[in-house]
Amino acid sequence: MERIPMSICITAMEDNIDCKVDQRFGRCKYFIFVDPETLKYEAINNPALSESGGVGIKAASAVLKYSPEAIITGLIGDNAIKVLQTANAGVYSCKDVTVREAVALYKDGKLERLDTANN
Repeated sequence: MERIPMSICITAMEDNIDCKVDQRFGRCKYFIFVDPETLKYEAINNPALSESGGVGIKAASAVLKYSPEAIITGLIGDNAIKVLQTANAGVYSCKDVTVREAVALYKDGKLERLDTANN
C-alpha cells in the first residue's frame, strides 16, 4: 500500500473524502489520510472500532503508524490526545463538515487546535 506523503489524518464516517467527518476519534469508522495539496487519499478501517476498552489509545497508536502531520476529528478523549501529542502531531477539531471541507479549513488555518481533550 502506497503511503501518502505530507498527510493529515481525518476521522471519517465512510471511506471517501466527500463523507462527513466522524465526531468520535476512538470509535470512528475510518481514518482518511489526505495529501492536502493534491487531495490524494487513503482510507483505512479503524482497528480499535470494535474493542471493548482502551479505544482512544489503540486508535491513536494506529494513526501514528502513518506519521501524519495533523489529526482532525470532532471529539477526542484525554488518553488519545496524550498519545498523539507525544508524537508532536497537531490535533484539530471541526464539526459538521465533510473530509474535503476539513482539509480546506486546515489549509486556511481555520480549525481549532486542541491541547486538551474536548469530549
